This record gives sequence, C-alpha cells and structure tokens, in this order.
Amino acid sequence: MGSTEDPLVYLFRSSAVADRQIDELIGIVKGVMADGIVTQDEVNFLVSWMNANRHAANLWPAKALYPRLAEIAAKGSMSLAEEGELLDMLMKTVGGNTAPQNGLHNNSTALPLTQPAHPITFEGRVFCFTGAFHAGTRAWCSEQIEQRGGVAANTITKKLNYLVIGDIGNENWAHSTHGRKIEKAIEYNNDGCGIHIVSEEHWYNHL
Repeated sequence: MGSTEDPLVYLFRSSAVADRQIDELIGIVKGVMADGIVTQDEVNFLVSWMNANRHAANLWPAKALYPRLAEIAAKGSMSLAEEGELLDMLMKTVGGNTAPQNGLHNNSTALPLTQPAHPITFEGRVFCFTGAFHAGTRAWCSEQIEQRGGVAANTITKKLNYLVIGDIGNENWAHSTHGRKIEKAIEYNNDGCGIHIVSEEHWYNHL
C-alpha cells in the first residue's frame, strides 16, 4: 500500500532531515579542521558520508565540496599543495574560526562569493543583506544604498542584483554559516539569474 502522508508534511520532514544532515556535515568539517591538517582518511570519510547522505550532498555547501573531495579520494593520496587547498576550502565552508574567539558567533562562509567579484553600482540596483556587519547596523547599510539611488530589499527575488554577506555570521542563520538567503540566491543563479554574491568588504570599498 502506498503512503497516505500529506505531500506538504513529507516535504517539510524531508527538509528538516536535510537541515540536520547539513548541520552534521558542518560539525564533521569543524572536527577535521580542529588539528589544522586534513588527512587522506578524513577525505575518504567525508566522501563516504556524502555518498551515504545523497540528498544533503546535493545541497550547499556539500555540493561545492564533493567534486574535489571525490577526486582526491579516487586518487588515494594527495600532495601537500592539495592538502593546503582542501584545508582552505573546508575553512571557507564553515566560515573560519576567529569569530568565537572574539565573542561572536561565526565567521561567514566565503565559498558562495561570486568570483571574480563584480564591480558594484548603486543607481537603480537592488541589494539585500545577510549576516551581521562590521560597518554598521542593517539600517545603516540600507541607508547607504538608498542615498546612492539603490533599493534595499529584505528578501531574495529574481530581480535582486547584489546579495551582500556580512563578515560576521549570525546565530539565526541556517547551519550557522551560509543562511537561507544565500541558498535562495544560489538556487536562482542556477536557474540563470545573475545575482552577485559579494562580501561586506567588497561592498564597503565601493561606498
């Protein structure tokens, strides 16, 4: 007999499971980084975990990590340069580890940033902010946009031009590092939208 579960309930439960899996992955990554090195066994474990959690492996940030990790796992060994590359990538996934030492929550992740960073223009452009900012409050950041002829939006839409990520993470972000707004911007970009995801530093340098 087929399941009679409400489709909306099923989707909600599936989303909750995926969230828990991504939380678990980020916890694993933090554990790998704890000693400042990444070993071949740790690479193999991460790949095995993603293979066993395929739904989460297709979500951000796992899907950004998987191809490179799988490549090195398939080789069976890695050079010192590759180890350094992986450590940097994993560090960016969890947003580094300096913020908690400063009494903050987390550094924001760097992986989703548009590369190369796109020059910022304000007139007629739509901006949205996520995270917390060294430069000032969210209201102050919005004022800077509006004073320069731009529009400050609270939500992600396909008409958005720039998503600005604060240098400091926020305890309300999903998975503590990248957040729903970044997930939505990445999703829209995968559908062909041209949303530029930029750091607070890059945005601030254009004020």
